[in-house]
Amino acid sequence: MRPRHLVDTTLFYSPTSGGVRRYVNAKHDWLAAQPGWRHTLVVPGSENHIVRGGICTLRGIPVPGSFNYRLPLKPRRWARLLDALRPDLIEAGDTFHPAWAALHVARRRGIPAAAFCHSNLPRIVGRRFGGQLAEQVLCRYVRWLYERFDVVFAPSHQVLDFLDSLGIRHAVHQPLGVDADMFRPERRGNWLRGWLGVGAETRVLVYAGRFTDEKNVPILLRAFARLGHSYHLLMIGGGHQGRLATNVTRLPYRRDGVELARWIASADALVHAGTRETFGLVILEAMACGRPVVAARAGALPELVDEHVGALAEPGRAESLAEAISALYERDIEAVGANARARVLRQFTWQKTFQRQMAVYGSLLTGRPAVGAQEEEVVEAG
Repeated sequence: MRPRHLVDTTLFYSPTSGGVRRYVNAKHDWLAAQPGWRHTLVVPGSENHIVRGGICTLRGIPVPGSFNYRLPLKPRRWARLLDALRPDLIEAGDTFHPAWAALHVARRRGIPAAAFCHSNLPRIVGRRFGGQLAEQVLCRYVRWLYERFDVVFAPSHQVLDFLDSLGIRHAVHQPLGVDADMFRPERRGNWLRGWLGVGAETRVLVYAGRFTDEKNVPILLRAFARLGHSYHLLMIGGGHQGRLATNVTRLPYRRDGVELARWIASADALVHAGTRETFGLVILEAMACGRPVVAARAGALPELVDEHVGALAEPGRAESLAEAISALYERDIEAVGANARARVLRQFTWQKTFQRQMAVYGSLLTGRPAVGAQEEEVVEAG
């Protein structure tokens, strides 16, 4: 019996992109060890590179002002490549032409098509550019697109509610995960304060991610201005290294996961002021390192963070964030971090993520309804 061939395709993939890239790369690595499966990625790149069962790239031009994303020079070639790969199942990770190419090929070949809703596109575009009218138009577009797929994965209940508001009834909750062997407490070292040039008594927190509007970097900076010199913020993800303020240090993006884990694990806690997260992989990475998390009570972050693993602050308020950070140090940080690690191991490893997802794929491939497949797997396992 030949392996079932799954193809993932998305525009949101670059050497320095975030959660989508980590998700499809983790899936690729996990499926490589699973008998009966073959997995291929189709993503943009600097050159054409085609390899069935590997990472295929189609040459694209860089998008100015983006996180090193690229747009393909010949979009029609995307559909031709997907068809030539002879997939048994396709998953699209964006709402642009790769998604339409995936639908076209799925119909032509008579195979299932899945979508993964990684972001609330109407809200992002509406807030940045066009206001309520643009958001309404994009909501209709997203509904028009997603209703054509056999299943739509949602990484959080917040996204699930958004899809339900559009009338998408075939969405399933599919939380993401983390490599708990890469991100683990043993990565912690005593070198960070010396590297930062601060005293042993200084309270060091880390932020890791893009320096974009939705991450609310100005809120972070104002919070640490209020906290003063006894606190230091290390920000990982900017384009350059240097000091943004007397108690704020910036580092470039760390491509190597082990290196990123070392930085995160060696801080006291992770802090995140973003209010539009649809999941928050870096939150799980910090928790897997045994670090507490201080985050905004907004987006999908409250689904991951509570008083047992950290603290939540009022969104968009630097004073509330500063108070939450200060209050964290009145608790046993190591105990809170241990709770965070335990929660990841219990709920959010990639192993658990992909086992749930394989149940849905299995339903699609056998013609059964995908909604409820994960719950059936849990009942059968119990």
